Amino acid sequence: MLRVSELLEPLARLRSDEVVVATMSVTRPWGRLSSHDLDFASADSAMGHAADLALGVALARPDRRVVCLNGDGSMLMTLGTLATIGDAHPANLTLFVVDNGAFEITGNQPVAGAGRVDFAALARAAGFPSVFRFDDAEAYACSLPEVLAADGPTLVHVLVEPGSEGPISRSAAEEARYLRISLADWARVLKAALADGPV
Repeated sequence: MLRVSELLEPLARLRSDEVVVATMSVTRPWGRLSSHDLDFASADSAMGHAADLALGVALARPDRRVVCLNGDGSMLMTLGTLATIGDAHPANLTLFVVDNGAFEITGNQPVAGAGRVDFAALARAAGFPSVFRFDDAEAYACSLPEVLAADGPTLVHVLVEPGSEGPISRSAAEEARYLRISLADWARVLKAALADGPV
């Protein structure tokens, strides 16, 4: 299994002008690595809908790569999204399923089917042309350039160690810039950044 840092740090190093939609347990860790207007924290009351949002952005802006850092519990809540993405076939969407087996920010309750659900197989069945699965940090880091360059939609199932991130507060106490203001206010930041074209 990877540590969350082993998942996110290589991605942050390779990131250029991609939109990055992060949710739940990876929201704070990503915000510690990146402070970009094209980051979006989908970690409030719409649990399970980060992949939907990322799909919408990918379809609206086919000129820009969109990376979604989704959780295993969040993905299970909206499995139909995989079929929708398969039908829409956005070549610019890379969907990570960060699988820690737990609903981390609400108390580390176990996710149904933890350790048994094969998100890579589900993505293949839904029509994803590019599918990857990683449980080793070195193999992941070596393969990440290929993953990000793959014709999408791409699903990346990554097994990570459980962490201890707590609930998101959306306040000045949060370290990550995109968590210090409301979801609606940050959505305006993202919209403006996308309207400006490539950055």
